[in-house]
Amino acid sequence: MTQESHPEEVRLIEGGIAVDDRGAVRFANGFDFQGVKRFYAVTNHHAGMIRAWHAHRREAKYATVLQGAAIIGAVKIDNWDNPSRESKVHRYILSGSNPSVLYIPGGYANGFMSLTDDAIIMFFSTATVEESRNDDIRYDAYHWNIWDVVPR
Repeated sequence: MTQESHPEEVRLIEGGIAVDDRGAVRFANGFDFQGVKRFYAVTNHHAGMIRAWHAHRREAKYATVLQGAAIIGAVKIDNWDNPSRESKVHRYILSGSNPSVLYIPGGYANGFMSLTDDAIIMFFSTATVEESRNDDIRYDAYHWNIWDVVPR
């Protein structure tokens, strides 16, 4: 895995949707699966359920919402034993109706909250399950609290 193929910054790979009289095709053509070793889908029992914060020193992840909507966050870890609560958190609202893929590099913690009861989040990982087990750090779900939904 080279730095060129896996940048060190969080980035959003935008997609699109093509609709015709037969139906719709959702896509994120800028996502090329390079380095991906496994994938998994996550659902929560209801909207508002938080799964956070999960960090890896080396493993990178890509996240996409297939159905429903979710808040997904990523934060660079400055101190693995006691990360700063003041670190910049990258916060995104992803939706199955607006295709995109969020890249989360190694060295970051990530987490998400379902905004809808039917949210399905697909993760693609650059590590095997065994590699991931040896690179797994967890923090409290509210260590960085990005979960408030702001009325507009």
